[in-house]
Amino acid sequence: MRHRTFFWFILPSLAAMLLFIALPIVSVAIQSLFIEPEQVMVEVENCTPFKCETTMAVDQEATKKLREESPLGRYNGLGTYTDRNHLAFGEIGQAWAEAADTGAFLSKLMNLPFYRALAFTLTYTFLVSPFVLVLGLFIALGVNALPGRVKGPTIFVSLLPMIVTPLIGSLVLFWMIDADGILGATLQRIFDDPSLSLKASAPLTWIMLIVYGIWHSAPFSFIVFYAGLQTVPADTLEAARIDGASRWQQLRYVIVPHMMPLVVFITLMQLMDNFRVFEPIVGFSASAKATSLSWIIFNDLSGDSKQFASAGATSILTIIGVAILLTPVLIRTWRDFNRKGV
Repeated sequence: MRHRTFFWFILPSLAAMLLFIALPIVSVAIQSLFIEPEQVMVEVENCTPFKCETTMAVDQEATKKLREESPLGRYNGLGTYTDRNHLAFGEIGQAWAEAADTGAFLSKLMNLPFYRALAFTLTYTFLVSPFVLVLGLFIALGVNALPGRVKGPTIFVSLLPMIVTPLIGSLVLFWMIDADGILGATLQRIFDDPSLSLKASAPLTWIMLIVYGIWHSAPFSFIVFYAGLQTVPADTLEAARIDGASRWQQLRYVIVPHMMPLVVFITLMQLMDNFRVFEPIVGFSASAKATSLSWIIFNDLSGDSKQFASAGATSILTIIGVAILLTPVLIRTWRDFNRKGV
């Protein structure tokens, strides 16, 4: 394909990416450097037949004029990124100086909102992603070995978690683990403890969210691997059987290498999706025990006092985190591509 033809071919995609991806990211990055204009407060005297009281109220006209003069607010540079709600460089230095050991330092670090959310986000990402890969592959192998009449219904049942929207799925599981739900009541009877609650413990809440993430994402991995199994060369598998290869050896040396591009694709998708975990935390009402970077953005943008600069800073840090996670996978893919090209 000629360069000119290729340019006109990809021009619509490039224009869409520039308009809907690049420009919004630049806008968010600029917004994160400014602090929202503060409200102008004035003293207001309220008098009744009995007494007069002085209270503080918002001067709407002065506040509106101030925001018209500086729509973005006051320039703060990287101050939002380094404040207590984000990277908290000052608080980390103070905690390191005051902490007696590593455990005490980590305990103080987990009291900072950004690092507490980052800890759950990374734990969720690095546990859910590999489990989804392995579980999806084994489900695909199992379904592929079933008789033809059973495959259709089994595939349909296996895809149900992905059909249910994340918020609804998390709500269903949330009700099931309630004290009046089937799972919560069963655990209370098994351990003979009426006060046992999965919602009251932070570790149990983390485990519950991780189990839900695996349950919801495994069907995507399964259906991709199942489609890839249909392309595995039958002659190669037959030759491996004749040479005495066991099922494990066939999987390791024939099937997995053949589907390695699919493994890379699913890994990229899972890393991006899991690092942006949000819906399960809302569905489980788990923000008191577990928060994520995406939840912090939502929290900054909800309520009456919206903190656009804080949300923008967290968004940029999230994008940087996703890029760091994807870099090793992309580097390996690039090396494999160059090796095959040579």
